[in-house]
Amino acid sequence: MPGIIEFPKLVEAALTQHGDLFANECQRRHFAEYLTGLFVADRKTVLGIHDEFAQTTDQSCLNRFLTAAQWDPETLNDRRLEQLQKDPSTRYSAQGVIPIDNTLVDRDGMLIPDAGWFWDHTEERNKIAQDYLFVNYVCTSGKHYPLEFRLFRKQEVCEALDEPFRNHTALCCELIDWVCERGIPGDFAMDCYFTNAEVLNHINGKQDRLGRPHGYVGDLKTNRKLEWKGGILKANELAASIPMEDRKAMRIGDRRQWYFTVTVRIPGVNHKVRIVLLWHYRNDGTCCKILVTNRISWEVSRIVRVYRHRWTGTETFHRDGKQQLGLGDCQLRDVQGQTRHMYLVMLAYSLLMSELKQGRAKEWALHRLMTIGEACRAMTREALRTTLSWAIEQVTQFEQPYEHVVAQLGLS
Repeated sequence: MPGIIEFPKLVEAALTQHGDLFANECQRRHFAEYLTGLFVADRKTVLGIHDEFAQTTDQSCLNRFLTAAQWDPETLNDRRLEQLQKDPSTRYSAQGVIPIDNTLVDRDGMLIPDAGWFWDHTEERNKIAQDYLFVNYVCTSGKHYPLEFRLFRKQEVCEALDEPFRNHTALCCELIDWVCERGIPGDFAMDCYFTNAEVLNHINGKQDRLGRPHGYVGDLKTNRKLEWKGGILKANELAASIPMEDRKAMRIGDRRQWYFTVTVRIPGVNHKVRIVLLWHYRNDGTCCKILVTNRISWEVSRIVRVYRHRWTGTETFHRDGKQQLGLGDCQLRDVQGQTRHMYLVMLAYSLLMSELKQGRAKEWALHRLMTIGEACRAMTREALRTTLSWAIEQVTQFEQPYEHVVAQLGLS
C-alpha cells in the first residue's frame, strides 16, 4: 500500500497508555511504527515494517529499537495486563480459564537464536522452528489474550551456553508460578502433553484466593495408568469396560455426547482426581476423550466447558498471531530482539481483542469487528483513507506537484 502518513487511532491510544515506558520521543515513534506494522504491513519484518511509512528514519533505527535500546518488555507486558483489567470484558474473574500450551514458530534457517529441528505432530514432519510455551487467559465474556511465555532451549544449546537445561515440564511449572504469584484467578487447562504427575502435583500444591488447591482440567493419554478397584489398568481399558447402560447423555450447545465419570487415583499423583470418559455415541467401542481434574465436586458439564476453553485460549492466538500479526515473521538474529518482538505481538493482539464484539462500530473501523483478521483489515483501510486524504489535500489545497506527492509516498 502507499506510504503510511499517520498512525492509526488504536496505535495513538496505545502510545498514550504506554508511551511513558520509553525514554524519549524517538523510542516512542519506533514503538508506534512497529505496532502499526504488525497490524497492516504485508511483510512484518523490521525492513518490511519500515518500508510501509512515507516519512521515517533509516531501518537500522527500528532494528536498534528492538535489539539495543533501553526499555523493559516485561514492564510493558505488566502495563498491558493492567490496562486489560479496566475493561469488564477482559477482566480476570474466578470463572476464568488459564490455558497452557506450546507452539512451533517456523524459521527459514538455523541462524536465528534457539531455532532448531522439531517434530510438528500436526504436520507430521520435522521442521526448523522455535518452540514457545504460552500461558493465556480466557475471560467469561469469551475474549482471550496471552499472559506470558517461555522459550524452550535445547539441551545441547544450554550446555554450550553453560546454563541449566529446562524441559517443557519445568517451563510449564515456571509459567504456573508466574500466574500464581500475581494472584490471577481461574483454573488451568492443558492437553495431555502437560498432564504428567509433576505438573498436576505442582498445580494442586498452589492455593487460590479461597485457600483451596488451584484447579485444573486436562486430558489424559489413553494408555495412562489408573488405580481402579484395587488394581492398575490403562485409561482406555477402563473406558472399554464401561457398559452402555452406565453411559449418560450430556448436551453442550447443539452437540450431544455420552460420558462416564469416576474419582480415581493416578500413580505418582499425590491427590485424588476425577476422570471423565467421553464418547461420541453411546454404543462406541472406544472413547474419544478422557479428561482429568482435581475439582472432584464439579459437574461434568463444567469440566468439559473449562477444557474446551483450552482451544479458545491457545490455538486461536497461535493461529491469528501467525497469520495476522507476524508472530513468526521476525528475522532478527538477536535474543533480545526476538523477545521484544514477541511481547509487542502480544500487545497488538490484546489491543485488537479489546476492540472486538463491541456494542457499536468504532469510528475508525466503520463496522463492528468480530475477528482479529477483520480488525487488521479495518486498520489497513483506515491507513489507506488517511493517506488518500493527505494526498488529495497536498494537490488541491497546497498545490503540490503530482510527482512530489508520489515521491513523498514512496511510489516513484
